[in-house]
Amino acid sequence: MAMKIRLSRGGSKKRPHYSIVAADSRYARDGRFVEKLGTYNPLLPKDSEDRVKMNAERIQFWLEQGAQPTDRIQRFLEAAGLRDKKERNNPQRAEPGKKAQQRAEERAAKSAAAAEAANAPAEETAE
Repeated sequence: MAMKIRLSRGGSKKRPHYSIVAADSRYARDGRFVEKLGTYNPLLPKDSEDRVKMNAERIQFWLEQGAQPTDRIQRFLEAAGLRDKKERNNPQRAEPGKKAQQRAEERAAKSAAAAEAANAPAEETAE
């Protein structure tokens, strides 16, 4: 069995609540699981103690058995100090998108035209 430690969604529409579970990767997201390991409530403030609750001992057991945490669970484990923080590098994320680049070019062209017009000698009209 390919075990995963992942989130299983519960709660009602627009009010999610997740269980942290150990499940076979072939099971449905909200379906069967082997063991419930904790809870995650994204509606609570980020500094709340009840936002993420985990049974660290059981999670460590499943990790030793070869269970793979999902990306979100990996971040929870890093925050709790159960796993080493993984270095993430995505240089494209810092770059602006295509539309933002086009808008910046348009703004630069407009400001250059305005500066050029301001520097040009003013023509006086003859009366």
